[in-house]
Amino acid sequence: MINSDFPVLQDSSNESGQGDSVSLSLSVSELEDTGEGKSKKKRGRPGRPPAASKKARKSPVDKGGRRPNGMAQHNGQGGDPSTLFEVVKLGKSAMQSVVDDWIESYKQDRDMALLDLINFFIQCSGCKGTVRIEMFRNMQNAEIIRKMTEEFDEDSGDYPLTIAGPQWKKFRYNFCEFICVLIRQCQYSIIYDEYMMDTVISLLTGLSDSQVRAFRHTSTLAAMKLMTALVNVALNLSINQDNTQRQYEAERNKVAGKRATDKLELLLEKRKELQENQDEIENMMNSIFKGIFVHRYRDAIAEIRAICIEEIGVWMKLYSDAFLNDSYLKYVGWTLHDRQGEVRLKCLKALQTLYTNRGLFPKLELFTNRFKDRIVSMTLDKEYDVAVEAIRLVTLILHGSEDALSNEDCENVYHLVYSAHRPVAVAAGEFLHRKLFSRHDPQAEEALAKRRGRNSPNGNLIRMLVLFFLESELHEHAAYLVDSLWDSSQELLKDWDCMIELLLEEPVQGEEALGDRHESALIELMVCTIRQAAEAHPPVGRGTGKRVLTAKEKKTQIDDKNKLTEHFIIALPMLLSKYQADAEKVANLLQIPQFFDLEVYSSGRMEKHLDALLKQIRLVVEKHTETEVLEACSKTYSILCSEEYTIMNRVDIARSQLIDELTDRFSHSVEDLLQEGDEADDDDIYSVLSSLKKLTAFHNAHDLTKWDLFKNCYRLLKMGIEQGSMPEQIAVQALQCSHYSILWQLVRITEGSPSKDDLVALRRVVKSFLAVCQQCLSNVNTPVKEQAFMLLCDLLMIFSHQLTTGSREALQPLVFNPDGTLQSELLSFVLDHVFIDQDDENQSMEGDEEDEANKIEALHKRRNLLAAFSKLIIYDIVDMPAAADIFKHYMKYYNDYGDIIKETLSKTRQTDKIQCAKTLILSLQQLFNELVQDQGPNLDRTSSHVSGIKELARRFALTFGLDQIKTREAVATLHKDGIDFAFKFPNPKGAEYPPTNLAFLEVLCEFSSKLLRQDKKTVHSYLEKFMTEYMMERREDVWLPLIAYRNSLLTGGDEDRMSVTTGSTTSRASTVRSKRGRPPLHKKRTDVPEESGDGSWVMRNDSLQTPGGLQTPQLTSTVLRENPRQAAEHIPDQDSSEPGSEPDFIHNPQMQMSWLDQQKMEEVNRKDRGGMNYMKARSGGVRQQVRGLMEDDAEPIFEDVMMSSRGQLEDMNEEFEDTMVIDLPPSRNRRERAELRPDFFDSTAIIEDDSGFGMQMF
Repeated sequence: MINSDFPVLQDSSNESGQGDSVSLSLSVSELEDTGEGKSKKKRGRPGRPPAASKKARKSPVDKGGRRPNGMAQHNGQGGDPSTLFEVVKLGKSAMQSVVDDWIESYKQDRDMALLDLINFFIQCSGCKGTVRIEMFRNMQNAEIIRKMTEEFDEDSGDYPLTIAGPQWKKFRYNFCEFICVLIRQCQYSIIYDEYMMDTVISLLTGLSDSQVRAFRHTSTLAAMKLMTALVNVALNLSINQDNTQRQYEAERNKVAGKRATDKLELLLEKRKELQENQDEIENMMNSIFKGIFVHRYRDAIAEIRAICIEEIGVWMKLYSDAFLNDSYLKYVGWTLHDRQGEVRLKCLKALQTLYTNRGLFPKLELFTNRFKDRIVSMTLDKEYDVAVEAIRLVTLILHGSEDALSNEDCENVYHLVYSAHRPVAVAAGEFLHRKLFSRHDPQAEEALAKRRGRNSPNGNLIRMLVLFFLESELHEHAAYLVDSLWDSSQELLKDWDCMIELLLEEPVQGEEALGDRHESALIELMVCTIRQAAEAHPPVGRGTGKRVLTAKEKKTQIDDKNKLTEHFIIALPMLLSKYQADAEKVANLLQIPQFFDLEVYSSGRMEKHLDALLKQIRLVVEKHTETEVLEACSKTYSILCSEEYTIMNRVDIARSQLIDELTDRFSHSVEDLLQEGDEADDDDIYSVLSSLKKLTAFHNAHDLTKWDLFKNCYRLLKMGIEQGSMPEQIAVQALQCSHYSILWQLVRITEGSPSKDDLVALRRVVKSFLAVCQQCLSNVNTPVKEQAFMLLCDLLMIFSHQLTTGSREALQPLVFNPDGTLQSELLSFVLDHVFIDQDDENQSMEGDEEDEANKIEALHKRRNLLAAFSKLIIYDIVDMPAAADIFKHYMKYYNDYGDIIKETLSKTRQTDKIQCAKTLILSLQQLFNELVQDQGPNLDRTSSHVSGIKELARRFALTFGLDQIKTREAVATLHKDGIDFAFKFPNPKGAEYPPTNLAFLEVLCEFSSKLLRQDKKTVHSYLEKFMTEYMMERREDVWLPLIAYRNSLLTGGDEDRMSVTTGSTTSRASTVRSKRGRPPLHKKRTDVPEESGDGSWVMRNDSLQTPGGLQTPQLTSTVLRENPRQAAEHIPDQDSSEPGSEPDFIHNPQMQMSWLDQQKMEEVNRKDRGGMNYMKARSGGVRQQVRGLMEDDAEPIFEDVMMSSRGQLEDMNEEFEDTMVIDLPPSRNRRERAELRPDFFDSTAIIEDDSGFGMQMF
């Protein structure tokens, strides 16, 4: 029994390290007692270490001659390992023999053996320190742990349990196994000697309360595994007690003559000994549970909490009589609210092991009622792994008790079968199968098993599946439903015999017939099961792609494909015959042939069924004009006409006959329509439209060039343009059919050796068709215009300069470049049909679900239109300045088209940086001009419209990135164009008034931060060309844009230089700023030295704020964001030039005579205007600039940098906190440290009483 006399490591909780102590030998009542004074300890309160002040103990055996610490630490290289840590780490010896050797050494000298064991735990924590024999004998627990903490390696946060790699993963396994084997081998004698277990438990309790994470983590794992091993011992003792009791009862119940008194006494003595041992084990378990578990299951580290929950689940499973009660289950229930997914996952897995055993359900009933709602809600957990396990747990609860879950609980899980995450959907499918499709009556199942078809056991289940699918109002994805049920209900889903009979046979008497909706749903589900069986992979949107099938899966796939082919080769013509008038059903049924093994038609002599299928398809084509049905027919013909199958000739003949008939009908209808002109009736129009839709659908998948459909389509389009009365559907179909005809002709030319005449003929066709499409852009019918626009964009892409790439120079005659008129019309179409406000047009239909669907469809169509035009800009088919009208809508239509516009901007910059920059500034100029037209020349710079333009400019500036060298010329060109625009029109009132567009400079300020220091000087010199002395002296509000822009060019130049040449200073400054937060935007400077008139002007106006919705911050070069070493490489010293500066540009033939070069050469000749001489400023005030850089930099961190670094900063903060807790003063008592730890649970889930352990849950 653990008592106060055992020689354990002591732990102190007062400042001096000495005081009253309490041992782990206290009984449960003593542990829970509040006590009188400090000598008593409440074991249920988390985070409070056991106090101890025992005098230094003396070892019973003090043997000399041994090593002070019992071992020499081994480095793991060469030789035999000399420590337990090295032995366990290498794992070369069987753990049984390692433990036996330790037990042998313990019998010889238990102090030295225990010292080895203590150092084993210390070294497993990653600590380099070693406990010596003097420390073991003379120092208390707290002192030893404090000493080890001081010797802990703080260079790295890693320790054996957290280091990645197979070696350390194996070490963790060996570490746990060592503890389990140690207790198992010592369970008959050593653990009851009141020395070994007391010492180990005391050590682990002290370590588990350490502020050092490595000690806490390692000791908690060890303690939990120790507890698990003790639970096994207690379970064995309980079994032995029961056996001994039965033997005693049997012997005592014998008649007096046959009763053996000696045996009864022996059994009584054995029972007493077992009971004493049981009490000892329970005492140890109570000490571990209340001294370690109840504190560490709330630890700040998620891994430690997960260890505790995982092990308590093991205890409940192993020894349910002792642990499976509300006193222990409440910890698992509370931890279901943990913030970390891995802890919630351990809770669910622990509960799954309990609910798997149906015999434990009575003990879990109260827990289920209390925490069922939380478990069901976890099926929607943000961590997919947690959600999957929660669904599996709910399924186990359902399997154990159907009444445990309400209908609402089940419905919350049902809809997850439509989840895009496949593991979640599959788990929900298992739940659905268990709830709806499991048969619970064995006798009824045996009777139904003899029936086949619609009367088979699956007949009613398929009806139920159809009903479930129809009642799933939120989802209509049959493929997702089938995939979710595929693993659990495969037998049901592959019962195609039953499905076919339900569709074809008439219902028997008393059986309810399937309704039209039910038949449509059954056909859709049936087709999805066929696809799943034939393709053997999840539908699109689930999974990361097609995985390689195993040999078993491949065999199953082949067998399923053969099975479905045999079924549907015969049944499909009959199904088409029955439902040929229903477009939806026919469109689904016609998907089935693509999953056939078509060789069966020949090998199985089933040509008659092929003829029946072709006959039914022909009838479907004749009866239907729906695009979906016609495309399905076309695709089916295309599959059946594959050259690899012998049935190809038979199908090709049937197809040719059908096309001949359709072409003849189309030609006659066109002739009649053209002759009658405006007098054509509806029958003539319908005849042309129906035949044209069918031919267009077939032309998409089949080469119908020999039927020359382009000629009649072109005639229809020309007539529509000339007369303006062509029905829109005919025009749309004629455009599409002509497009297919051109593409098939191009395919023939590219695959063969075309002659010059072939190229000329195709060019003539393409040219005439492009002209027709261009004319159709002005059609009154929107569908016609949209179709013409899309075809124009596609053909211009196909017949662009890229057509000749890849050794296809012979196709040069086919290249078309759109002229300015066509480009303007395309751009106008985009502006008129894409950038529109749809909400204003449909306000009367708000809240209508159908209208919402229409809005989504319309938005999708507009996105396609914009993407088609953007591709022309990206591939340099349309001139880049046309993109200005696209870019200016970036902010206003960000939600609808932001991704498309941003990608277009990125691609155009890759093509031509300078031209892209010109396009950006042009888009801002257009917005500014529109604003001037609306508000007049006197703009309200505080209005939302001006703020919107500035915000757009800021977004554009962010897209230039951090590498200023690469974007140097582009940014400088942008500033030049902006300055030209600002001073382009003088004020008609006179020179004393600002130019009309001067306010645009405020927008241009947003790009000043992207200029290099020397480029700022160049741009400023260029600005001064436009400025008069009068302008420089003005300070009125109307001149503030000029003041702000000059300020953005003048300020930051010296700071940039300072930030580059003093990389360490800027790094430190940024660190300081990150800690204290951002400084005010415009903090007034008082430490800038006066240099000249211009310099004093800079100082005087540095604190001016720009009126408007957005303040213009002081700007600092983004070189601040670069690595200090890289920054030093940019500017090695003062005398050398920066990369990308004047010498680089002058000696680079590709950059000679650029605008920057010209401006810099002019600046060299105007040194007398050097009011902003940089070197002079730097020599006069380096110290002040450094201080200003640290204190007054208004915006040291840019948004684009912060967004990319936010996660790293959070990780840094978290790591910083973990490091800081080690430095907490040792004088803090356990209660104070517990208050520092965060509560990781919902406040409503845990209401802890004074002890923390005796709390009532219900």
